[in-house]
Amino acid sequence: MNKSKILEFFNADELVKKPVHLIGCGAIGSHVAEALSKMGVSNIHLYDFDTVEEKNITNQNFNSHDVGVLKVEAVAAKMLANNPDLKLTLHPEGLQAPYMINEGYVFLMVDNIDLRRAIVEANRFNPNIECFCDFRMRLTDAQYYFANAKIPQQVTNLLATMNFSHEEAKEATPQSACGVELSVIYTVQNIISWGVCNFAKYLMGQEPKTLIFTNMDQCSIDAFPVEMEE
Repeated sequence: MNKSKILEFFNADELVKKPVHLIGCGAIGSHVAEALSKMGVSNIHLYDFDTVEEKNITNQNFNSHDVGVLKVEAVAAKMLANNPDLKLTLHPEGLQAPYMINEGYVFLMVDNIDLRRAIVEANRFNPNIECFCDFRMRLTDAQYYFANAKIPQQVTNLLATMNFSHEEAKEATPQSACGVELSVIYTVQNIISWGVCNFAKYLMGQEPKTLIFTNMDQCSIDAFPVEMEE
């Protein structure tokens, strides 16, 4: 892949020292995967047990010919089409208990808050984890949380934002009359752009935001550190 348009601004070979773990390859994860690969990030693990369905085409980074294919395989194929030199590791079983990750940068993009919390708790004292990037999305609003794993209070703050159950999250998510969770592409692409940008700022030694909140109904964004009592 010719990196001439980005290399002098962001050199992933120098900045990304460890593997990137993308946990969840759906609406958020499939787009994050493509963005990171086009930025030159070359060592990526993909986790997802699901297959592509027709309903996924509207908000996920898949095409009609991907229907029936494992999401990790469909994402990998698209990434390799852009950059055949990538080092990809596929986990079609997802991330299994006890949820430990050897080393690297962790992107949380599964649609289950209980699993996200378990992953952070399992790795919060893991010295080989660099950071957690947590994306959450409803129909027209989304949040991105960042925690530097080397700063315990940031990880504690991240866990504090997960103080609710998967069932409570489902109740707060807009659904169609048929019970399908609603999702729109511009909300997806908006929050992944801010999240990937924030990750890049962190890698380049700039101070990242610990919370980014976007509201597409209002065309607004708020980005600030999260202040919480210990």
